[in-house]
Amino acid sequence: MKILKSISSGILPCLLLVFMLSSRAEIVNAQKRISFGIHADPLVGWFTSENKKVVLNEGARPGFNFGLTFNSYFTDNYAFSTGLSLITAGGKLIYNDTVTMALNSAVKVLPGNDVIYSIKYLSIPVGLKFQSNQIGYITFFTDLGIDPKFVLGGKADIPLMEIKKESASAELKDFNLGYHVTAGIEYSLGGTTAMVLGLTFDSNFIDITQDTGDQPIDKILHKMLGFRLGVNF
Repeated sequence: MKILKSISSGILPCLLLVFMLSSRAEIVNAQKRISFGIHADPLVGWFTSENKKVVLNEGARPGFNFGLTFNSYFTDNYAFSTGLSLITAGGKLIYNDTVTMALNSAVKVLPGNDVIYSIKYLSIPVGLKFQSNQIGYITFFTDLGIDPKFVLGGKADIPLMEIKKESASAELKDFNLGYHVTAGIEYSLGGTTAMVLGLTFDSNFIDITQDTGDQPIDKILHKMLGFRLGVNF
């Protein structure tokens, strides 16, 4: 009995050690299959119209996209991607007819006046990430997906009418849906940490404007091209 007790007393600590090591290995393996990241993307935004007879794009405006990313890998090279982004972007439109816009008050905008928008979005992108095997320190990746967007606010400038930073929220739809395409490289900094460099393109599927009152029926899409700067952990 003493021999059995001594054997069992020796086996139990060994089994406990094996269990702890295997549990730790599983945790480490799980951590490798999940990555978090942050990014800060300078961008340019512009509008396109499907009714160019009455409203035209008048140029791009600078903006910024700051956000968090989350990737859950289901194989070594493929992952579900999501995150949260705060986007400030804009663009310029010019109408060929007189239109009434709901800014701080109702404003009649004459033909030929530039209307400069600045819009803030909360975006929750959902997509798929595809990446290569690591080559040296570099991994190539592409991320494709859809972007539900909530408009947090909007401002409008009309320089020729001396209108500056008036609220344009009534002119914008509260919700929009778009898509994104991001491609670039991840440069390993050691361990699971990597610097991210790339390009990202974003566009809406549906009209961002309300088209109220005497405004022409059109479809204004907001497009953005950004330079991805980030870090993954």
